[in-house]
Amino acid sequence: MIRIYYFLKIYLLILIALLTAILVFSQETRQLAVDKPQAVADLRTIEGAAWVSAKWYVQPAHIVGKDFYLPGPQKGGGNALPLYPTGSAVRTHQLHPQVSDADFENSFTAIQPTELEARQGTGLFSFVWYKVDLTIPALIGKMNTSGATAVFEIVVDDYSEVWVNGKQAQGFGQTGNGVIAGYNARNRVILTSNAKAGDRFSIAILGINGAIGKLPDNYIWIRNAVIDFYKEFPSDPRWKDIGKVFTIDEQLNRIIIPGTRIEKIADGFSFTEGPVWHPDGYLLFSDPNTNTIYRYNPENHYVTVYMSHSGYTGADIGEYGQPGSNGLAIDKEGRLIIDQHGNRRVVRIEKKGPVTVLADKFEGKRLNSPNDLVLKSDGTIYFTDPPYGLPGLFTDKRKELAYSGVYKIKNGEVQLVSKDLGGPNGIAFSPDEKYLYVSNWDTRDIHHTKTLWRYEVQPDGTLNNGKVFYDFSFTEDEEALDGVKVDSEGNLFVSAPGGLWILNNQGRLLGKIVTPERPANMAWGDKDGKTLYMTAHNSLYKVRLNTGGKFSWQ
Repeated sequence: MIRIYYFLKIYLLILIALLTAILVFSQETRQLAVDKPQAVADLRTIEGAAWVSAKWYVQPAHIVGKDFYLPGPQKGGGNALPLYPTGSAVRTHQLHPQVSDADFENSFTAIQPTELEARQGTGLFSFVWYKVDLTIPALIGKMNTSGATAVFEIVVDDYSEVWVNGKQAQGFGQTGNGVIAGYNARNRVILTSNAKAGDRFSIAILGINGAIGKLPDNYIWIRNAVIDFYKEFPSDPRWKDIGKVFTIDEQLNRIIIPGTRIEKIADGFSFTEGPVWHPDGYLLFSDPNTNTIYRYNPENHYVTVYMSHSGYTGADIGEYGQPGSNGLAIDKEGRLIIDQHGNRRVVRIEKKGPVTVLADKFEGKRLNSPNDLVLKSDGTIYFTDPPYGLPGLFTDKRKELAYSGVYKIKNGEVQLVSKDLGGPNGIAFSPDEKYLYVSNWDTRDIHHTKTLWRYEVQPDGTLNNGKVFYDFSFTEDEEALDGVKVDSEGNLFVSAPGGLWILNNQGRLLGKIVTPERPANMAWGDKDGKTLYMTAHNSLYKVRLNTGGKFSWQ
């Protein structure tokens, strides 16, 4: 019997090992399949260049002298910090030609695709412009390119910048996608996500010799240059249909078309929160647990760090569960506004980089931990201030205010507009801005109060007649009542235990969206504002709606 048990145990261990190996192999195969394009044009070969009618050119670039100005204050008043080119005249340097120069095209020399490995430049501190003009064909190999995503990829020895039709997408914290990706790193830029035969692109690539701090004795050349064509841009196939819409009232079918799929688009985070759509076409969102703001690019599904140490830099950061940023908004000037948990303040990142503190105290006492915020059309900022960013929450020794308030910031003045709620959290305006909705999650009582409140907004921006608009006490578990968003028709999307609950503007429950992880907050996104992006614990999800909502800067 012992011997039979021993062999059975060995057999089971071998079987588990085999199953594990099969699973790992299938995962690796799936990843390879996901990342593989349907067609490729190798722009270093005569045949590959011919597929897209590619013509290559090269010209040297030089450092030249340039008159400029030292940093000075903003003209006409405004910011007095020395941030602007208004100071004393100075002689500095510039690269010539610039991609925008009138003579940029004048000095290019045609080269063959097979000559891209030839060394260019003068060595050491040197720069070279490459240019490739190409046209999307109807077919690439056997693939019909109509509607495809075309991605230009280049690897320059040592660094590269990429400009498509004279433009470059730039964003804070960005690596690649046109700006320098890294040392001998691939630089990938989406040319189009809806290819049409005959589409033309002129791509300028600046090659830079490096590392600049200790220059090598080599020259500039191109290691790789391709156009990858995807009929469906790479993403995890298991993420395509990962949630469910539960309809309670048929009115929901006008908001979310029956059959609409929920898609997971990124994962691997600690706790996602506070999303906002940027006017340049990408999503920003917080991870307060890791003290980071991330950027998600919907065109290529890349997630990059937009800002580290986004909410706290204190020496005692190890005591905090959520020290980082939470709610985010963007004003009409394109400036990012951040609720910082650990720093216990609301700040604005100015265009030239400095941080303006908009609110950190009220009546001489430090705020708790600003959580979520919303902008009124006149620029007034409203934010919630529960203690959930403090290590000890309501009993934290750092807490200075005896209440959790809702505040507004207008013309530099911070005003308390409500202290009705024990744990104000999510916040949103009705489309006409006559009402302000605030979710209340108060963990001080045994039932963990979960109520959605509605306030009447007065002409001076103060709040009146606050009442419970919807009571979520029926929900089963103790998760927070969190973010709130309102669509163009006044329907509410409320993060509550069990999913994302949808109410109409009369407080009637229409249904809910359920994903593997409960959404904590939401943002309207994409060009038309009809994609609802959902930050949910470790992941990011999205779903298309028939209504949609306004962006924070509108």
